[in-house]
Amino acid sequence: MKTMIGVIGSSGLYDIDGLQDASWVTVTTPWGQPSDDILVGRLHAMPIAFLPRHGRGHRLSPTDVPYRANIDALKRLGCTDVISVSACGSLREDYAPGDFVIVDQFIDRTFAREKSFFGAGCVAHVSVAHPTCPRLGAACAQAATGVRVHKSGTYLAMEGPQFSTLAESQMYRAWGADVIGMTNMPEAKLAREAELCYASIAMVTDFDCWHPDHGAVDVAQVIATLTANSGHAKAMIAGLPALLDHTRAPCPHGCDRALDHAIMTAPTARDTDLLAKLDVVAGRVL
Repeated sequence: MKTMIGVIGSSGLYDIDGLQDASWVTVTTPWGQPSDDILVGRLHAMPIAFLPRHGRGHRLSPTDVPYRANIDALKRLGCTDVISVSACGSLREDYAPGDFVIVDQFIDRTFAREKSFFGAGCVAHVSVAHPTCPRLGAACAQAATGVRVHKSGTYLAMEGPQFSTLAESQMYRAWGADVIGMTNMPEAKLAREAELCYASIAMVTDFDCWHPDHGAVDVAQVIATLTANSGHAKAMIAGLPALLDHTRAPCPHGCDRALDHAIMTAPTARDTDLLAKLDVVAGRVL
């Protein structure tokens, strides 16, 4: 198997610079259409697929992002490693606007989204105790230059589209969350079900409302930080092909074998229609 990087872009990141033989392709999945067409090309001889999470023009709210279709589409194209790039607010004084955070834990507070490929007719339970791939996260940290990088962080995923109340923001800080966003769940859980290595890079745009100076931050400042962050994200992605083996070895952390012991439903009791939808996501074990 050859390594192929899938990139899910955040607010402000709608394309990838320097792709050779680049073209936008339409991918249809059993879970519906992904957020947009997918930009496919090669970067330093490594195949890359880029998907704008909210669609070009930012058409989709966090709740409306078709997370299952997005992950299925990337795997359907041959992606082995998925890099999630997302804008977020900071819940810590020392995680400042402009910083990057390599997320390694999540608190999932979303409630209005489909969170699994599996269900009635084929039940599966995968471990998300360690929901991101340490190997891939370390490569992203190494590739990120010109920006301060925090190599660990807990991401609080809220439903949105409204931002937190002050009471919520203070509670999330008390829980030990470091950054807050609206898009990494159920994305990370679905990537694990699809046996994809997944790394999350949270780009801090501002402080959440717990911070006494939060009210002084205006939209122009957030957009300026977002623009600078997007440039750093593109540079990070450009550096990844040199750090990842082009021939894909088994993941040392088992991300690509997450379904080995996950499916609970007996073969005779499995729903054939659901099995057909799972052909790409879980075909290795089904």
